[in-house]
Amino acid sequence: MTEATDLAERAGDRDPRVGLRAVAALRRLLEQLEAVQVRSARNQGWSWQEIAAELGVTRQAVHKKYGRH
Repeated sequence: MTEATDLAERAGDRDPRVGLRAVAALRRLLEQLEAVQVRSARNQGWSWQEIAAELGVTRQAVHKKYGRH
């Protein structure tokens, strides 16, 4: 997780350009990690409701985002 740690440090940079770029990169990384975990949960037989509960969103939201993958 060195990349995430480096990005988190840069997100707090005093230069807004550096900080905002790091935030955007963290957002992309987070989306990728979430997709991997949702796929893993589905492969292990988890329901959309179980996944949604862990993510703190509705079943409909998680299904809409990942249901066709």
